[in-house]
Amino acid sequence: MSTTLPLETSDPTNARVLAVSEDKIQGFLPDPLAAIAKAADLPIDIVAERIVGMLKAGTIRRVRQTLMSINLAKGALVAWKVAPDKLNAAFDFLWEKDPFSGHIVIRSTDKETPGSQYRLWTTLKVPDGYSMEKHCNLICKITGAESFKLMPARRVFALGVGHVRRRGMEPGSKADALAEPHDTEFVHLDDLEWRVLTALKREFEPHELEAAAGRDPERFWQDRANEADVPLDQFLAVSRSLHEKRVIGRFSTFLEHVKPNAAGERVTQYNALFHWAVPQGREMETGREVGRFHIMTHCYWREGGPEFNNVNIMGVAHGTDRDRVMAHKAAIDAHLAEIGIPVSYTNVFWGGRSEIKPSEISPMAYAAWLQTQNVAPAAMRD
Repeated sequence: MSTTLPLETSDPTNARVLAVSEDKIQGFLPDPLAAIAKAADLPIDIVAERIVGMLKAGTIRRVRQTLMSINLAKGALVAWKVAPDKLNAAFDFLWEKDPFSGHIVIRSTDKETPGSQYRLWTTLKVPDGYSMEKHCNLICKITGAESFKLMPARRVFALGVGHVRRRGMEPGSKADALAEPHDTEFVHLDDLEWRVLTALKREFEPHELEAAAGRDPERFWQDRANEADVPLDQFLAVSRSLHEKRVIGRFSTFLEHVKPNAAGERVTQYNALFHWAVPQGREMETGREVGRFHIMTHCYWREGGPEFNNVNIMGVAHGTDRDRVMAHKAAIDAHLAEIGIPVSYTNVFWGGRSEIKPSEISPMAYAAWLQTQNVAPAAMRD
């Protein structure tokens, strides 16, 4: 491969690839690279070369098949109250030593408001049969966190981080149709499905993508089938079945959110968690409206409770300009007012230090991790 390939996300060819590969390849596909090439209107060898080059350089931080883990493990957004002198150490533990915490962000508000004392925010997944509350109590014991607030998602309205695609997006840009809600009902899998899923979700190394791109398109997943110890046709059949069960997310290339990438770019700089409190009974309607807006990378119905002024719709938007991010929020606020959805309270929690990793969801991995913390798995059961 050429060593002179451009690494910048702003390079026209890289941008064409990333505008598709970040969040447009939904579900399970036998050859996701071919799907990216078709949607980007580029030859597949160019697509593979650019993705592999950016992955090797660190412009792309990971490539993987994502899951709708919200349906495969108990999950919640967790707000932690941690003393200032323990905040960074708690962050480090959750980032480095808790595989079940995914997004880890230190947040702040522009002024003291309900919930602003909760500075550390994480997403949490705990495998079926185990207790999220017990897990958080264990984290408090380890890190010295004073308390926590669990906010499970009742519905998902938007989920797809496409930073390159969102560059230059005009405030108010939204889909014609309402966002489709995704249920959070738990889906039970058998041992074979877990075996396939575990191989399917593992991050791709550059050499794996190079090998997969160079073989017969029908054999893209051959190495993962070997890893799962099943024939390729069975691996594909089980993967399609998992897709039909709506537990497969998207095939995605992930960029660094805030830190400069290998080319010295900041793909995004401002990470804003928006809060809205709307009347009880109008959460579904509001979520579908907010989820229409193209700027939203995440949108959920979550109950914040009195600690957060009873907010029930939460969403995340990113941008390189703070005023531009606020202009996007203002457009959403104006739309809600125009269609007659009253908002009794709204706020923005700005992200500072942040790290992101996929949350582990394997029950076997959870039991093994508990052993490293000298905790008996049985003690953490529901």
